[in-house]
Amino acid sequence: MFVFFTVIQALVAAALVGVILMQRSEGGGLGIGGSPTGMLSARGAADFLTRATKWLAVLFVALSILLATLAVRETDAGSLETTLDRNVAPAAPVDPLGRTAPTDPLAAPAPAAPPATPADPLGGPASN
Repeated sequence: MFVFFTVIQALVAAALVGVILMQRSEGGGLGIGGSPTGMLSARGAADFLTRATKWLAVLFVALSILLATLAVRETDAGSLETTLDRNVAPAAPVDPLGRTAPTDPLAAPAPAAPPATPADPLGGPASN
């Protein structure tokens, strides 16, 4: 049921985009020639596109609400755990430099290793 309404929603969205793009920005509609009082007049086309836009927008919003309701019903909210497992041990602190953290919080930090000397690309020691 959810997939069916999702497909309908996509079709309505595509129709809504198409109807909006067919309208003139000045409100002139398609600008199709013909009799001034008929459906194919510029005014008749603009009225039709305005009404079509309104009803497609109403249908789009209604389908959005319906799909949101169906999505909430399909997710089983009753199966969520509301209690926390309090028997989990806290994680060990992580050193940003990748060294292992001391187990004793009062222990002195390990001395840092001296920086490596860059090597010559040919394999010998670097000379500056």
